[in-house]
Amino acid sequence: MHIQIASAQSVTPDALIIPVVQTDALAETLVAIGEKTGVPPSVLNTDFKAEAREVLPLYHPDGRKTYLLGLGKTPGSMDWLRAFRELFFKQKGKLPQQVGIDLTSFGADVLESVVLGVRGGGYDLRLYQTEKTDTSAFFSDEGQLSLLVGDLQQHDAQELVTRAEALAATQLDMMTLMNAPSNYMNPELLGEWAMASGEQHGYSVTVLHQDELEQQGLDALLSVNKGSDLPPVLIVAEYKPAGKGIVKTVGLVGKGVTFDTGGISIKPSANMHLMKSDMGGAAAVLGTVEAAAKLKLPVHLIGIVPATENMVDGSATKPGDVIGSYLGKTIEVIDTDAEGRIILADGLGYMVRNYQPEILIDLATLTGSVIAALGYHAAGLFTQDDELATKLIQAGDRTGERLWRMPLWDVYKEDIKSDVADLKNFSGKPIAGSISAAKFLEVFTENHPKWAHLDIAGMAFADTEYGSQKNATAYGVRLLIDFLRNL
Repeated sequence: MHIQIASAQSVTPDALIIPVVQTDALAETLVAIGEKTGVPPSVLNTDFKAEAREVLPLYHPDGRKTYLLGLGKTPGSMDWLRAFRELFFKQKGKLPQQVGIDLTSFGADVLESVVLGVRGGGYDLRLYQTEKTDTSAFFSDEGQLSLLVGDLQQHDAQELVTRAEALAATQLDMMTLMNAPSNYMNPELLGEWAMASGEQHGYSVTVLHQDELEQQGLDALLSVNKGSDLPPVLIVAEYKPAGKGIVKTVGLVGKGVTFDTGGISIKPSANMHLMKSDMGGAAAVLGTVEAAAKLKLPVHLIGIVPATENMVDGSATKPGDVIGSYLGKTIEVIDTDAEGRIILADGLGYMVRNYQPEILIDLATLTGSVIAALGYHAAGLFTQDDELATKLIQAGDRTGERLWRMPLWDVYKEDIKSDVADLKNFSGKPIAGSISAAKFLEVFTENHPKWAHLDIAGMAFADTEYGSQKNATAYGVRLLIDFLRNL
């Protein structure tokens, strides 16, 4: 499917989508739509209220269709995206080859969300099904999407669409990485994906394998991997724009547990099959580096992903064991299912010792505690730096990938105090779990003044229109790209 910018007068698509906001002037809006479509306004007023994601299809005598798409009262970026994604996903088998979206009543700022929604609507979760009989004329190579904009929007429209296309392609790839079962996406394969992406998009990727991890002393990562037959890797992706004008050096660290049984502290079996999702932080980091390279952002960006499985066998790390780490600090392992913070300890340590970024951010599907606090509507943000917190929250508000700041007070240090080691990986308490996890990670930043931890456990995997189970969202890529663009 190809996208073009056009004026309302220059094209006549076979299907036209008109987004409608639920304002006090809705009746007047429907009168204008009635004049265009030939449908009496009284009928539109009765059948369409412009509720969020409400769809009213209208049929013309010549076979053309018009879809009215409700956006609710005060739609934000994510509301636009989800409305278009759901419409195009549910209607993709019925859409003709030529589709237009009438955006003449809106500013150019909605274009990114619209394009991301449309592209998302074409995603197919049936990655390994052998029989796929349905086809979509619109999402075929011959499909055409015309974004109908006014004269004042034309100047910025193409740049916004180009950026959205780059983001959409990366996000869809990240969703596939996360949705792939662990026998199709293990640490080595994740490293191979990163190498191929770097070669394609012009950034460098180094993958450290087990012998080098042992040589360099990434003992925390190695300890989590002990129960697995598959070796761990440390992926280091670095994008540095050509020429001068680099704004900042930013380091991103993402948790890459490609499958998490919980180790000896094994998880219940009921939802364990969803633990292929425990690499949401890795997907966010790798996706952000790729997107930044595609968009040629003026930022020096380093992404580090410690990747491993957390499995159970006779060699697995046991509760009560004391392990080492890249920075030399010793960790008492209270709970082997609190493994994400252990591998992030080495990822953060490797970043601060070898790259010294001005800004350091880690992302991880880390705790169920943050879901208990925030549900599935925001990720937890932990930082001591008010300016960094403000900029990240603003990026979250602009993109709809929201963050909520949580405390990081030193009174919580007591929760990670160990009797036998420098610190322990789990408090053992049924409270404040996401905060104690953040305090654990803070130790391995070596007091970095601009560090933020994003606990994305409730956001990386969600219920969507794609399937009957939770599936990947690519949360974090758009958030971080917006943050980097606004540095």
